[in-house]
Amino acid sequence: MAQWAYKVAYIDYRGRISSEGLETLMGDNERRSAFARRYLNTLGKEGWELVGIQPLASNSAYYVFKRAAQEGDFAEDAPPASSESAPASGGPSIETA
Repeated sequence: MAQWAYKVAYIDYRGRISSEGLETLMGDNERRSAFARRYLNTLGKEGWELVGIQPLASNSAYYVFKRAAQEGDFAEDAPPASSESAPASGGPSIETA
């Protein structure tokens, strides 16, 4: 079965795109459409496909992209929670019968 990786970009149509902690800003005298096209073309070259848009306000939206999973796309899985181990926060443990 195919595995997919996802990327979410926050796009502010006034000239800022933010994704995974990286900011992309509109260039001086760059048109909004050229700015968006430049960003989208970059993601397309990396294999990302736009699969959804979630409008937030009249000037912003979340864009959701996906591609076939590649090495390094996923963070390591967190270990499963266990009721027998102490919480990482150092708080009280809960014992079960």
